Amino acid sequence: MTIRAVLWDVDDTIFDYARADHTGMSAHLTAEGLVDGYASVDQALGRWRELTTLHWRRFEAGGVDFQEQRRDRVRDFLALPGLTAAEADGWFERYVSHYEAAWELFPDALPVLDLLADDYRHGILSNSSLHNQDRKLRVLGVRDRFETVLCAAELGVAKPAPEAFLAACTALDLHPSEVAYVGDQPDIDARGAVEAGLRGIWLDRADTGGRPELKRITSLRELPALLGGPTRFGAPSTFG
Repeated sequence: MTIRAVLWDVDDTIFDYARADHTGMSAHLTAEGLVDGYASVDQALGRWRELTTLHWRRFEAGGVDFQEQRRDRVRDFLALPGLTAAEADGWFERYVSHYEAAWELFPDALPVLDLLADDYRHGILSNSSLHNQDRKLRVLGVRDRFETVLCAAELGVAKPAPEAFLAACTALDLHPSEVAYVGDQPDIDARGAVEAGLRGIWLDRADTGGRPELKRITSLRELPALLGGPTRFGAPSTFG
């Protein structure tokens, strides 16, 4: 079936989250006087990402709400379990101010969105919150490119659960087979989309490979040709 819409992940797909996170954390640790607490910014960021994954899984499991998982990340990162909600929120907001100062789209994002604008509808499906992603897209100047923005915090279900992808298809009023999903995570994004009946596309910017069963591109510049090609599920990928 012909692809009529593209659903997009945001972080590390169209938005350079990793670079902004690294730059923001470096500035934040310096401003907070925490530089000496870690051997390097990379070590600190590694710990932050580890905690992000840990507490996001708690949120996915329904054991904690979005705001509280974020507070617990801060408490664990600082090793201060008694930090109040207000103190944790304040610390996170100061981090966010440094992180936002480094926000940028990937260089290939806007040209490809421009190229696809006339032929496909576009939406967002993100494992974040609408508050975060809607604002991010507006600051980056691309919110009007997407007719719908759906996020796990409001849906109550996160990728790779089929329900998340199907909710986005419902919002577009399209059958899953008419929708492609583009994201940087092979399992959460591409495999999850395929298992929900969409055309999952793994954006492997680091060219790591190793997943021949997935449709894979290493740059968004490869996306238009892939969308215009055969849409039969299970067809061999021309991108490895």
